[in-house]
Amino acid sequence: MFYGFSRWIGYLTMVAALAGLVVLSVGFVWFASSIATDEPRLTGDADGIVVLTGAAARIPDAMELLAAQRGKRLLITGVHRATTAPEIARLTPVYEKLFACCVDLDRSALNTLGNAIETRRWASERNFRSLIVVTSNWHMPRAMAEISHQLPETKLIPYPVIGERSKAETWWTNAGIVRLYLAEYLKYVFAIVRIAIDPDML
Repeated sequence: MFYGFSRWIGYLTMVAALAGLVVLSVGFVWFASSIATDEPRLTGDADGIVVLTGAAARIPDAMELLAAQRGKRLLITGVHRATTAPEIARLTPVYEKLFACCVDLDRSALNTLGNAIETRRWASERNFRSLIVVTSNWHMPRAMAEISHQLPETKLIPYPVIGERSKAETWWTNAGIVRLYLAEYLKYVFAIVRIAIDPDML
């Protein structure tokens, strides 16, 4: 009897594992297919702009939005502690003067959750009720999940930065993009589960 019970436990475990794998696989296809591949077009402005560091094109795109007066101020969150403001300003020399008046740097955030917490602090201090969120297209779902959790009453406008590979190739034809998306998908799932289990976690 014990042997038969063990076989049933093993069978149910295998079925559960296969079902979980199917769900994750379908979820990944949905996630990868939903990542933006076209240049965004904003239809309105916001109180502020926040850009999450991590890829070269993010800050220049955010500076262009600030220069176009799409927001009153810009937060660059996740800046390395050894990086100075002049070094960042040199990434967009045409907008260098904007750094003196309208750009704030956050050096405390070490990950996307930290970015979201610092964004909440920055927006709350300035009473901003709407934000344009700038980050890479593949990072946008997790960034939006984390920031919207920290700022549930704030209107968030995504502004995904599209990499050259995303423009040139469909994701499933490039092994490098598939690996990148898969790693980000697992992080996204972990973030969603963490938020659901402990919604009050900061």
